[in-house]
Amino acid sequence: MLSRLRTTWSLRPCISLCRWVHTKEKGKPLMLSPRTNKGMAFSLQERQILGIHGLLPPKVETQEIQALRFQKNLKKLHDPLEKYIYLMGIQERNEKLFYRVLMEDIEELMPIVYTPTVGLACTQYGHIFRRPKGLFISILDRGHIRSILDNWPDTNVAVVVVTDGERILGLGDLGVYGMGIPVGKLCLYTACAGIRPEKCLPVVIDVGTDNETLLKDPLYMGLYQKRDRSQVYDDLIDEFMEAVVDKYGQDTLIQFEDFGNHNAFRFLRKYREKYCTFNDDIQGTASVALAGLLAAQRAVGKPITEHRVLFLGAGEAALGIANLIVMAMMETGMTQAEARKKIWMYDKDGLLVKGRQQGTDSNQEAFTHESPGDVQSFLDAVNAIKPTAIIGVAGAGRLFTHDVIKSMGTLNERPIIFALSNPTNKAECTAEEAYTLTDGRCLFASGSPFGPVTLSDGRVLTPGQGNNAYIFPGVGLAVILSGVRHISDTVFLEAAKTLAEQLTDKELAEGRLYPPLSNIREVSIQMAVKVVEYLYAKGMAFHYPEPVDKDAFVRATVWKTDYESFLPDTYDWPGVNFSPKSI
Repeated sequence: MLSRLRTTWSLRPCISLCRWVHTKEKGKPLMLSPRTNKGMAFSLQERQILGIHGLLPPKVETQEIQALRFQKNLKKLHDPLEKYIYLMGIQERNEKLFYRVLMEDIEELMPIVYTPTVGLACTQYGHIFRRPKGLFISILDRGHIRSILDNWPDTNVAVVVVTDGERILGLGDLGVYGMGIPVGKLCLYTACAGIRPEKCLPVVIDVGTDNETLLKDPLYMGLYQKRDRSQVYDDLIDEFMEAVVDKYGQDTLIQFEDFGNHNAFRFLRKYREKYCTFNDDIQGTASVALAGLLAAQRAVGKPITEHRVLFLGAGEAALGIANLIVMAMMETGMTQAEARKKIWMYDKDGLLVKGRQQGTDSNQEAFTHESPGDVQSFLDAVNAIKPTAIIGVAGAGRLFTHDVIKSMGTLNERPIIFALSNPTNKAECTAEEAYTLTDGRCLFASGSPFGPVTLSDGRVLTPGQGNNAYIFPGVGLAVILSGVRHISDTVFLEAAKTLAEQLTDKELAEGRLYPPLSNIREVSIQMAVKVVEYLYAKGMAFHYPEPVDKDAFVRATVWKTDYESFLPDTYDWPGVNFSPKSI
């Protein structure tokens, strides 16, 4: 009876639940496009009028039943890579169904479509390849990038995520296999912030790879050449940026992702005042890490200006976080010089101190201090500097040793321990290690997800995941809607404060430093609203007229996963008689 009722309901014209959408496509192409395919949810009238009747089984299903089938099949799979392949296969066939299931179980599925599983998928990209996604531009295409953009079928692109594959998560140079990262990021733009999928363009720029394993792999799909580091590379990136704004407009958001450290900073400096762009590894990571620190200060009862932070790693992520922490401290009245003295960094060559033999690059000089004494290890650095927080972004694995964690627990009543490196096997420590070795006193966050930890006294603590997905979708939505031309670091400072404010006292008591991922759509929308308000207040927005109700303005743009009706818009002309009559 229930199935009959559902079938009857689905046959009714979709007046109040769906909007009418005109399509020129008819027949099999409708079913082959993931954007228009509804599977067995095509109504009987649609099947007949659009020329697909008989091409589907006779049952007319609801999206609810389709999602149930999807979820049941997914639960049968236990290997994360198999789940990734299955999920991406659904995305290739039925876009709206994919996003419905992803959004309904985002806490469970985000680690599949993004970190940590996406890292594994990238390493195996050529071996699990099914269908190309995104735009592939090689260094051999110099002078023709605009014509390649013209080949992309969607003309109203609002956000581009681009990588050159040199530093994929903590996995290193994966060349063209890095395409999995832009694809995954843009999935989250849609799932978390409701940006329409057709407005999203993933791009990989292939300039070769220095990964010898890939260069010897017959299944590798990129150029078989060493990575080009000449001026030709820079010219190619310049051409790409110019082509994107020429094609899609000056306010197109261009997000740089997983470029090597040496290129990430210089491209950010080079383009930030000329284009609407940001680097997620530098600015997104900084914002989510600062949000965690701001949340932690509520538990510690100590303002951020009283914290000392020691980083493990001194690359783009560490420097991005450090600079944003300095900005947050300066907002309270502290000078830049005073704030920088609160931050120390330890990399593969040891503690960043003046006069060290290995030297430092120009980006690190601001956080290079006088030596605190004989420091031969990270544990020595912890004992010498006595930090209130340690933040791991080195991507080198379990370097927050038991001794390091115990020392942090001895130095601080509520030690702050952030193991932010991705994927999971690159994390500096596990949540269980951090909690058990500090008797549950530490405030812990990680880049990849860890499950709840049960302590010996029965307490259950839920670790926070410092996932950039808390930041970039909401910021991206706000930037797109506001018509921003350039993105200031203050935008990410505002985003961090907004995220920290959304953490409830109850969630903080559970051990969380971020809201539950299950609520990330609402978190992203509220962040977008706050950032839109900030952008207009600071005169950075160029979308006019300024919306009076910012909340309604943002929510009205959010993409929905409900199926649309493809029936033609038919109606009567009441009172019109076409029969001839005598005058």
